[in-house]
Amino acid sequence: MAATSRDPHNNRELAAVVLLGARIARLERLGKPTKRLENRVDRIREQAQKREDAKRRK
Repeated sequence: MAATSRDPHNNRELAAVVLLGARIARLERLGKPTKRLENRVDRIREQAQKREDAKRRK
């Protein structure tokens, strides 16, 4: 179930994206690479969008 009517993410996905965002910000401050975490956020967003698109087609 989406968190809002305009958002394809459910609560678990929202929490994961926020947590990953905090980790990314911390690593950027330390000057460390963040590509792996950014890719993970992208995958979560893509999966959420695919799921919601499939629900709308039904």
